[in-house]
Amino acid sequence: MIFSEPILNSFTRLNFLTGGLQSPLLATTNEAEYAPIVLTGVLLTLVVIYLASKIGGELFRMIDLPPVLGELVGGVLVGASALHLVVFPDSGAAGSDSIIMTILQFINNLSPDAVTSIFQSQSEVVSVLAELGVIILLFEIGLESDLKELQKVGYQATVVACVGVAVPFAAGTAGLILLFHAPVIPAIFAGAALTATSIGITSKVLSEIGQLKSREGQIIVGAAVIDDILGIIVLAVVASLAKTGEVDIFNVIYLIVSATVFLIGSILLGKYFNQSFVAIADKLQTRGNLIIPAFIFAFFMAFLGSAIHLEAILGAFAAGLVLDETDKRKELDEQVKPVADILVPVFFVTVGAKVDLGVLNPLVPENREGLIISIFLIAIAIIGKVVTGWSVFGQPGINRLAVGVGMIPRGEVGLVFAAIGAASGTLDKPLQAAIVIMVILTTFLAPPLLRFAFKQSPEEKEALEKANVIG
Repeated sequence: MIFSEPILNSFTRLNFLTGGLQSPLLATTNEAEYAPIVLTGVLLTLVVIYLASKIGGELFRMIDLPPVLGELVGGVLVGASALHLVVFPDSGAAGSDSIIMTILQFINNLSPDAVTSIFQSQSEVVSVLAELGVIILLFEIGLESDLKELQKVGYQATVVACVGVAVPFAAGTAGLILLFHAPVIPAIFAGAALTATSIGITSKVLSEIGQLKSREGQIIVGAAVIDDILGIIVLAVVASLAKTGEVDIFNVIYLIVSATVFLIGSILLGKYFNQSFVAIADKLQTRGNLIIPAFIFAFFMAFLGSAIHLEAILGAFAAGLVLDETDKRKELDEQVKPVADILVPVFFVTVGAKVDLGVLNPLVPENREGLIISIFLIAIAIIGKVVTGWSVFGQPGINRLAVGVGMIPRGEVGLVFAAIGAASGTLDKPLQAAIVIMVILTTFLAPPLLRFAFKQSPEEKEALEKANVIG
């Protein structure tokens, strides 16, 4: 998420589009003259973002990897690490660093001061679009998280999920503090980024290899759903800690309790809300009769999450979980996808664009510690999830390696952690780049490793089938 400040404050930043007093663009008459140029810059930036996301996504799909990784890598290529087409002031870039701003300066004969003003305003617009994108992304993830699946795997999935959150978080945080002497808050943030699991990537691979309905597949999917919920709560806690800059035990307890109550309460109240939602959608006769009420609910829940000092994405995720139980869930899911297709790529490409991989250049002595941290995070990210397979008990013949490997990919949720940490100033460039590399590699490795874990000899398959019959 591209949170330079809470989502609620982002709407203040939108005021310059409507003439608000807080606008940096319309603060003076001269700056108002730049409004058309800002729009031109935003449009050209979106052209670059969508080209990067689509080309990257298609190329990665061709090599049987998640398209979201292609969007991320596309962002890296057009961003601060390579082409400098999409760069942002909160990453330390100036207007003169942006190729797009250089083009606008040439076309409009702009002064250096004008370039700086336009660059700031254009970056604000793109950042707000990215923030909206991640809210919709978490809303969509909530819609895809089938709570009924949890009942099929019960306590096994819960144990796997809890171990999969606790082990990498504790090992990552402690390791960064003790081995690398990292400050407490950045160490906690990096440790939290290790807790994520991408249910979308894992489910796709399991489906492709015909193991989605297996015992291992059900445990992995159920654990990934719980892991997402726990991860969002952890994200809400650490993001709020980053805002205060200190670890207050009472604040931590408040955040954990409030996030849990907010999420569970939303789901329980959702049973009563669902009937009203369907009734309202059925009575509306104009276009958007389903999608608009859904986004009203999602944005209102996001507002509530931010208002009680949690994260807006927690509210959006809760809204998705609630509406997942409605009779119109499939229809709603299909209608959300086009909106997500427009805004979510802005988020992923922006995350990649803000990453400066140059800080991991081993030829620069100051960068070598960042490389070592990357290797450490990758090791913890893999080991911390693989051990979850051995937390399964009472399941004779279970493929424990497959369960553990299925929890490895971090995917889009891990990127959300990295983006929030970078935008809040909590993570320095080496640690941010290390987290993004960890997310990329774990997501790259998971599909082939999962396929390998499920490969068994005929004797192993026969033994497993006998165990399944006995079980």
